[in-house]
Order: sequence, then C-alpha cells, then structure tokens
Amino acid sequence: MRDVSEASGVSEMTVSRVLRNRGDVSEATRARVLEAARVMGYVPNKIAGALASQRVNLVAVIIPSLSNMVFPEVMTGITGVLDNTELQPVIGITQYRPEREEKVLYEMLSWRPSGLIIAGLEHSDASRAMIKASGVPCVEIMDVDGTPADAVVGISHRRAGRNMALAIVKAGYRRIGFMGTKMPLDHRARKRFEGFTEALAKEGLEIVDQEFYSGGSGLAKGREMTAAMLERTPDIDFLYYSNDMIGAGGLLHCLDAGLNVPGDIGLAGFNGVELLDGLPRQLATMDACRNEIGRKAAEIIAKRVSEGGSGGESIVLEPSVDYGDTLRLSRKGVAQPGPE
Repeated sequence: MRDVSEASGVSEMTVSRVLRNRGDVSEATRARVLEAARVMGYVPNKIAGALASQRVNLVAVIIPSLSNMVFPEVMTGITGVLDNTELQPVIGITQYRPEREEKVLYEMLSWRPSGLIIAGLEHSDASRAMIKASGVPCVEIMDVDGTPADAVVGISHRRAGRNMALAIVKAGYRRIGFMGTKMPLDHRARKRFEGFTEALAKEGLEIVDQEFYSGGSGLAKGREMTAAMLERTPDIDFLYYSNDMIGAGGLLHCLDAGLNVPGDIGLAGFNGVELLDGLPRQLATMDACRNEIGRKAAEIIAKRVSEGGSGGESIVLEPSVDYGDTLRLSRKGVAQPGPE
C-alpha cells in the first residue's frame, strides 16, 4: 500500500479507498492508483480486510459436477451477474455425495463468504445446520419441490415429469419405457420419475420396462441401454430418458436400426442441451432453465450483499416441452394420436 501510495502520489488512505472501492475518490485519482497497482503487481490482502468486515467478497457455489453439461451453464449465468459486482464465485464439487457436500460446505463457510449458492434442497442434518448457523445469504438452486433453508430458485421436477408424461400420452403413445440414472442420490431425477409415473397412472398406464445405470450420462450408454430394452421388450412405442445425453444415444441406435422415429417409436430426454442440436433428428426434451437459474440466484446474492434484506426469496421457473422431431405433432402443433 505504501509503495502504491508513493508511485501514484496520493495518501495510503486514498489507495485503501480505491482498492476497496469505498469513499469519494475522483475518477482521475482512481485511475492513477489502479494503474500504479497494476504495474507493481499489487494484490490486496483480502484476509486482512475480512478481519474487519467478517466477510470476504467470495460467493461459495456448491454443485454436484462439472462434467455434467447442466452445471457449466448454471455457472455461466452466475458469473454473468457477479462479473458486474465485487463478488467472485468459488466452486466446490460434491459428486452427488452427502458426506462430500458436508466437507466442501465446511471448508467454504470457514472462509466467511458473502453468499452461498448450493444445488438441491436435500442435505444432511449437519449440512443444513451449517447453512442455518452461518448467517450467510443462501440460495438453493435447481429444485423447488421441498422446503428451502433460505432462498430458492429452480423448477418443479415433479411437474416437469408430469408434463412430459401428458405430452407423450396425448401424442397417442401407450407402451412406454424409461431409462435413467440410479436415483438415491440424484434427487431431481427421482422427482421427475415420480411425477412421470404418477401422471401415467392417472391415465391408466404403467411403464412397461425400465432400466437404471450409474456413471456418466454418455451417448454410448444410451445406445447400449436402448438396444437391450428394445430386444427384451420389442413392442415399446416410446422411450423416456432422464437426460438428453443418453436420449441422444438412444436416438442414434433407433436410426441405425432403421426404426421410424417418431412413427414406430417416440423418444424424449430432459435438459435441452444445445450441444445435441447437430443430431440427425432433434430430440424432444424440456429445457431446465439452467442459465436463468444461475442468473436469478446470483442476483439475489448480489442484492442481499449490497442492500441486506430478510431473505426467503422464491423464484419458480416454468420449463416447457420441446417436441423436436421425435414426438408426434399435428401441423397445428398439437399432439397427434398415434396408432392404437
């Protein structure tokens, strides 16, 4: 600070005000101080500042995975908002494991961040206790089917499953198979499956075959599972996948096998992954509003940090079914009944 003061010709107090973005400093002086600091490679000691403020300008973002295409888009939304503030996101990965979430949460909160964004509503008792005791503004994201600790931004996955089931039934499909991840730890996929099967039951239908897998959501896994299911249950007329990546693998298998999609068999996934737009057919899907969830969560944190507030915000987003090329439609865009 003293070196920057001497190089820029202003007092150490003025340097402190500029680097902390506090106080009334002219733009010319601010520019001179910042340039001197940049040339000298000066980085402020955030820990020293935190001793006085009890907070650092970090936002802890705790998510299950970065290999899943879903969460990088959430992060894009978060950083797009925080880039316009003094806040900086720091990412922790839980790998869908509650004990790992506890460890990451403990380490993150020990730095006294200014805010916390965490995926999901299901946490261990220890994690929930840490969130409540921290006093940090918290936004739970992706899911609204439950009771949040503070603020929440997401979609209803049960409603998403129900809406997809109704679209499939209205299109005339009756013998429906399901493929997805093993669900004890993927709570959002489980809730979609529950909503899906509940809606089918109200229409007098049941899933005729199902298969669950562990590991990455890859194209190869989708092809393999689809081939196996169609071999053992050849009269299936629709396959619903818990995510777009395995759905894309299923689509490629069906096309290679010479099946008429969506005439002989319809397909749908979940997430609306843009990476798959180059497939021979556009997979029916539902956008999970990932970028918007990230943006809304970051906006809540930024506002709470700058203005305070009591918290408890709730933002429920509404995804819609994208019929693509794999779910029958009439010319007017209404689901077309298929052969009984």
